[in-house]
Amino acid sequence: MKNILITIITLILTTSFFTQPKSVNVNKDGYGANGYDLVSYFDGTPTEGSEELTVTHEGVKYKFSNKKNYNKFQEDPEKYLPEYGGWCAYAIGKSDDEVKVNPEAYIIEDGKLYLFYKNIFINTKKKWNKNEEELHKNADENWSNRK
Repeated sequence: MKNILITIITLILTTSFFTQPKSVNVNKDGYGANGYDLVSYFDGTPTEGSEELTVTHEGVKYKFSNKKNYNKFQEDPEKYLPEYGGWCAYAIGKSDDEVKVNPEAYIIEDGKLYLFYKNIFINTKKKWNKNEEELHKNADENWSNRK
């Protein structure tokens, strides 16, 4: 009995120490999606939001470009939040790393928003597209294993 109890406690402690906590990618001002209007992604025109139209959801601020989008988000925030806390989907799938994103590098797939890192030399959205099935599966698994 003592050995079983020690094994269970060890398993619990080991799991909690080696899983990363879920976090949300925010910029230096505390805005998710680098201050872009989350609803605008679903219209196909990612647009930077306005400070006058800010919503705080679960401790993260989100800006919106117009009152209509502001209201849509408040009606159903989960519908518009980016997957994997707004971190680069490719990096979460490849190595479970939290990598900042370029808010204009994105895809909408099955009604969900995925953001990617992109600069002059690297475009992780292209890398994601080359091996999307495996990376998506890995990213979902990596993210669900977090606390």
